[in-house]
Amino acid sequence: MKTLLLAGLLFATFAAHAAAPPDTIATTPAGARQWFRPQHLVLQTGGGLGMVAGGAGYSFLKDRLETDILIGYVPERYAGSTLTLASLKVMYSPFHLRVAEQVQVVPFTIGGYFSYTHGTLNDELKGQYSKDYYWFSTDTRYGALVGGRVTYLAAPVAATGLPRKLSLYYELGSNDLYIATYLNNRNGGIGVGQLLTLALGVKADL
Repeated sequence: MKTLLLAGLLFATFAAHAAAPPDTIATTPAGARQWFRPQHLVLQTGGGLGMVAGGAGYSFLKDRLETDILIGYVPERYAGSTLTLASLKVMYSPFHLRVAEQVQVVPFTIGGYFSYTHGTLNDELKGQYSKDYYWFSTDTRYGALVGGRVTYLAAPVAATGLPRKLSLYYELGSNDLYIATYLNNRNGGIGVGQLLTLALGVKADL
């Protein structure tokens, strides 16, 4: 249910943006934007948020703080059941480096995420296990992320005069379940490599 609500909200936001008259943004005062319109689109693979995940987001504090809403997907052949993930991600970039006229590097980002997974095994088999059978949640995860990105600065947006950005990024992360499992199995349990996830993605301004 949570996944469907988030997906509906995301679709409605995109539809509102697509339905806007061509001159709506151009006639808006510089820097102004209706609050519900996303500022960028995101597409990524990995990171524990789905084999592929896409969504939209917003930027604050002169692009130092970003929040993204993502809908991810994992096919049944890779997970035992088809998984749909709804995620909220928040990232902070303390500084940006302009390394060329049209190239910007963000060497360090840090943040966290929360995700809800629909379709996990045994979701619909009520009463199969006692309430305390799993000591962890099978459908909700939260964790920490660190990463970086390289950004290409394209032609400026007419409404703001600021360059439109296209970024490639990576993120290393972990979550509550991985960390707890690692701490409880340090004598021959999972290794550090199994503790981390890797995400690769692209982010484009609207």
